[in-house]
Amino acid sequence: LLDRVDGSTHELVVDLDGDAVSAWERIEGVQPLATVEELSEAEDLVQNDPDFRAALAKRGITDFEGIQIDAWPAGNFGDPTETGRLARCVAFVKPKPLDSEWAHPVDGLIALVDLTHLKMLRIDDHGVVPVPEESGNFDVEAAEHWMGGLRTDIKPIEIKQPEGPSFEVDGNVVRWQNWELHVGFTPREGLVLSEVAYRDGGERRSILHRASISEMVVPYGDPNPTHYFKNAFDAGENGLGIAASSLTLGCDCLGEIHYFDATVNNGAGDPVEIPNAICMHEEDFGVLWRHIEWRTGEGEIRRSRRLVISFFAAVGNYDYGFFWYLQQDGTIEFEAKLTGVLSTGGIPPGEEPGHGVLVAPGLNAMVHQHYFNARLDFDLDGVDNSVVEVESQSMPPGPANPWNNAIEFTRRTLETELEGRRRLNAPSARWWEVVNPNRTGRLGHPVGFRLVAGENAVPYAHPDAAIMKRAAFISEHLWVTPYEPAERYAAGDYPSQHPGGGGLPEWTDQDRGIEDTDVVLWYTFGHHHIPRAEDWPIMPVARMGFMLKPTNFFARNPSLDVPPSQPHDPSCHSNKSGCDHC
Repeated sequence: LLDRVDGSTHELVVDLDGDAVSAWERIEGVQPLATVEELSEAEDLVQNDPDFRAALAKRGITDFEGIQIDAWPAGNFGDPTETGRLARCVAFVKPKPLDSEWAHPVDGLIALVDLTHLKMLRIDDHGVVPVPEESGNFDVEAAEHWMGGLRTDIKPIEIKQPEGPSFEVDGNVVRWQNWELHVGFTPREGLVLSEVAYRDGGERRSILHRASISEMVVPYGDPNPTHYFKNAFDAGENGLGIAASSLTLGCDCLGEIHYFDATVNNGAGDPVEIPNAICMHEEDFGVLWRHIEWRTGEGEIRRSRRLVISFFAAVGNYDYGFFWYLQQDGTIEFEAKLTGVLSTGGIPPGEEPGHGVLVAPGLNAMVHQHYFNARLDFDLDGVDNSVVEVESQSMPPGPANPWNNAIEFTRRTLETELEGRRRLNAPSARWWEVVNPNRTGRLGHPVGFRLVAGENAVPYAHPDAAIMKRAAFISEHLWVTPYEPAERYAAGDYPSQHPGGGGLPEWTDQDRGIEDTDVVLWYTFGHHHIPRAEDWPIMPVARMGFMLKPTNFFARNPSLDVPPSQPHDPSCHSNKSGCDHC
């Protein structure tokens, strides 16, 4: 709870069965995430402030109704005068009410606002930069203007399941193929999967106790005074669930859809319903497996489908899609989809950005990174699990490698939390497996799931940078902790204006044991974004994520029992098992 009279923060424990508050504690020196109401009030305050309007007039801006104010998290840069609950506000010009503000930034002007007392603390004016004039709209009218009209050669695609979807839903419990799981939602994380299990023959085998995106942060790499502070923790400072959008059939989701509604709260504590916050559907996913005997043309082919569970959050200029996929071969995949509008600044005519890319005349899109941290609480065939690091290398020439082609790999169990701080390493093809050392498969291997990395990055901010202290979880790709209920978010419970060191660095400094116990994997993955002209005026989706692949978990390919498809077109190449893609 936030007390808006004095700005204090309180933690309550609620006994749902007893319908009572069972604990109440005031937490000193922290700031919870900003409410939508606070940010809106700050924007109104700045827009109507006479000194801020005077600074706008200095730039030739006198239509104050056409000004859009965006309140950013203030961060913490060690300034002792910046105390309390703060936001830094920047301005944009909107020539018309529905125009894209991001095309017309007012660079060099920042207002620092006290959110608790709704008070202007100061205005920082770093000099006049011309406001870019070219439109950045991306609606149908903009397509007519820039592209000469909409495409006319797109024929309809229809997704039909005449017998309905293959999944079953009982409240928030979902059963599909051999999968069973619980679909949940929180204001901070958004979509949460719990009790993820796979029915293997007659046995229900547990895999994940809980999986979510625990935190994300977007550090910008421009030291310009209008942009240096842009390091938003979109989960811990804003709330991914709070920012969730209602999804639209045929636009966000296609096919036979099941929607889950979500409930968050506003700044007064009242419930706010988000209809259709989560979308679930099946989709065709190409060939699952195939082999055709070249001598006879006979063989077997199976097509794949997967279960998709997703939601979108609109956070400021960006829209983020969070997609979990369950596949027929036992694989679990997560994919983040990044789209929306670039964060922009103005630049004087004739200059080239030093830390960004010119995407329109006078318009700078700054280099930045997007980091996500997935919290993966494994219960792999039971609670007691271990994490194994696997690395490969070439064998040296010699009697054991007479043809110089031999590859060997090593397996090492990570024993403590400090050993569990790891980075990816392409030369050794490093990966990590969660295994249950107490259960072996048919061939004697410990049952496991492998973390398969997708796109990733490393931070380029200096180790002494404020963001590297506050978001230290981005310094490693992997962290491993023993399960502790209070350890929920990679940057700690309260990243807003936190000086740093909270969350994973603090917990793992204890160097607790992580072998043959209830382990939690924290996987950090990042997208290094140097903008392109093609990212403007709206950015095509960029995709990134990871997979969890069964590794000796099953006795053999668990999708052998997927039935053959039947070809719909007699002109397709066909065989006894169906078709490839027709």
